[in-house]
Parts: sequence; C-alpha cells; structure tokens
Amino acid sequence: MCEKEDNSKNKSRREFLQNIGIIGLGSVLAGSAIFAGFNYDRKKTNAQRIKVLTAENELLEIDKNDTTKVARFKAENLTFLQKRGREGIKGKRWVMVVDLSKCRNARKCMSACQNAHHLRPEQHHINVLKMQESKGTPPFYMAKPCQHCDNPPCVAVCPVDATFKRPDGIVLIDNERCIGCRFCIAACPYSARVFNWAEPLNSEEDKDLTYDVELNVPQRKGTISKCLFSADRLREGKMPYCVSACPNGVYYFGDENEDAVTNGTTKETVRFSKLLEDNAGYRLMPELGTEPRVYYLPAKNRTSPYEDKDKPEASEHLDSSHA
Repeated sequence: MCEKEDNSKNKSRREFLQNIGIIGLGSVLAGSAIFAGFNYDRKKTNAQRIKVLTAENELLEIDKNDTTKVARFKAENLTFLQKRGREGIKGKRWVMVVDLSKCRNARKCMSACQNAHHLRPEQHHINVLKMQESKGTPPFYMAKPCQHCDNPPCVAVCPVDATFKRPDGIVLIDNERCIGCRFCIAACPYSARVFNWAEPLNSEEDKDLTYDVELNVPQRKGTISKCLFSADRLREGKMPYCVSACPNGVYYFGDENEDAVTNGTTKETVRFSKLLEDNAGYRLMPELGTEPRVYYLPAKNRTSPYEDKDKPEASEHLDSSHA
C-alpha cells in the first residue's frame, strides 16, 4: 500500500475516533485492561496497540498515538452533593439484618423504595423472592437488596469511577459519571443492579431537580440504578425507606461500630453481634470473598406459615425485549 493511501487511512481513523468520543484514557485503560489487557502489534509499525472502551460501549483496538488524553476523575470537579455523597457519614459503618422468619411478602419495602427513587414498576432496588431449600421443605420469603460488599467487584470493574465504596460501608453510583457500560451488572454476583433501558419514571417532572447521588434522583436513561441503603435518609438520622415501611419487623438496621441495630417496626434496639450469634446469622455466598454488609437470620420459628394466597410469587423481572 502506498504512503498516500496509508496517510488517508490514518486520517479517516482519527476522524472516526473524534466523532464517537474516546472515554478518558487514564480511566479507560484501567477498566478495559481487566477484560482485554494490552496487545502490542509491531508487524507493520512500532506503534503501541491498545484496547479502549468508547461511550457507545464498543471495545476498539487502536494505536496509542491516535488517542487524546482527557483529565482523570478529580474530586474537586464534583458538585457539593456529589462530594458529600462520596465522603459518607463519618464514624459510621452501616449494616442491615434481615429476619427471614418474619417476612410475609407484604412487599411494602419494595413499593416504598420504588416511590422514593422514582423507579418504574418493573424496576427493583430490593426484591422479595420465594425461596425453598429443597423439595419437601417449607418455602419462605427472602428480601434481597444490594449487599453493599466490603470487597465489591462492581467497583473494581467500573472504568469511570461512577460506582464507589464509601468509608461508612455504602456502595453508591454517580449517574452523572455513569456511561452505561454495564460492567458492574456483569460483575455483581447478587444481581442487585438494574439498567434504565427506557426514560425513567417522572423524567419530565424531575428534569429541573439538582442531582443527589445519595438519592439517585433524577434518574437518567442509559445508566445503572441500585439499592443505596437510603443514604439520603441516613443523612437526616432516619431509617431506610424499606426498613420503616415493613409492617412485620423483618429488618434491623444500624451501625456496626456501635454494635447496635434497630428493628424498623418495633423500634427495639439490640446488640448487632448478639443478634447474629443467638440466631445463627449468615451472609449470602461468603465463599466469594465479597464481604457483604447485609446479614440474614434463618427462617426458623416462623411467625406465620407460608401460604400461596399470601401474595403473588415474587420473581426477578426479565424484559424479553432486552434478553
């Protein structure tokens, strides 16, 4: 191929990259390297070949010389609400305990959460699932929010620092930074995240609101949403929306540093460590090393037997159009 043709091809490629927009090189390299690594192609040139992720969720292999470096994430570029959301609440380490023996699938926790975060009917930050340990054993209900892991795989794979772990234990998403790559969805072993495929509920009414990362409102199409442990409520000294809404005393919530959790229905405060010890508390899939901050008490001594007529079976939502 002649030199003129090579120059024309290189110019077209640069124009193409400029049109689609390359995500900040520093952040992208960290994220894309996890999945694709680096590749050096020196058969025709001495240029360094790299793989980068575009805003359109395409993984491209290009010459490093064809990229334009963009400033990495800097805390000083954030708004007040974003800075406060990343800092968390000093001195706290939030934990949740779910008592499976008390859940009757009232689903008040789900509706309270949906209303607070302006979610569509098919979207859930917390879901109540029908569970059965084995054939012949009685079914029970299990509430499943984000586990707010101390070793969160979702944070490790995010290429733009949109999802992050706070010092107080909460994992949040900054939708002002989220590019919708969905790496975090693939990485989460608890299926705790949802994608805004369509325009969010109340998008018109919310369009003039100032974005609050602790409430994740207003929502944005093409971004991720998840349980936030009601970080905005904790900021006001209140219990999470799901905890306050449950009529059956399923949820305990509190501060591990104080070794105290409070039941959202009875308002009884008990020692966190003793509650787990006395009731054989456990965490979901501990073998993964994710270190969840949500604990479960077994469905023993149920306050009411399971009945099919209680409520329709809960299930994970699946929209076949996006399967």
